[in-house]
Amino acid sequence: MPLTITLCLILCACGSNSPGSVQSGTPTPAPKEVLQPADLTGDLKQKNSESNDAYQAATIDGETITINWVTNNEDTKSLYWVGSFEAPTSGAESHSWTSKRDQEATESAMLASGDETKKFTYENGEISYEAGIMGTTTTVRLSKTE
Repeated sequence: MPLTITLCLILCACGSNSPGSVQSGTPTPAPKEVLQPADLTGDLKQKNSESNDAYQAATIDGETITINWVTNNEDTKSLYWVGSFEAPTSGAESHSWTSKRDQEATESAMLASGDETKKFTYENGEISYEAGIMGTTTTVRLSKTE
């Protein structure tokens, strides 16, 4: 008799099919994380300048990116670029856009780029683009300021 009761308990426990139990041999996959688009708005500073006192700084506000040459312990700012900005729309790891220069905003700036458009790329937490002055071109790398 005790053997019969034990056997019944074992069979009942193993064969339980209660509504709250899962009887699948494959684990339920974890939901995929949805990546949000990077928020590039705000202030950015050149991180690959060879001088702490001469670099480019940018502000992204709405649909506009404004870039200045900064010198003289931040006392001197010279306009380099004002153009369109296209924010990322997906959580992709990189984003590129072609900015169209605002001619009215830059026409009287002595150190402004004369390019009609400029290609910007966002990747690995930084925005990069080519900047040139007096025949020298360099890749500028901007990252958000703290």
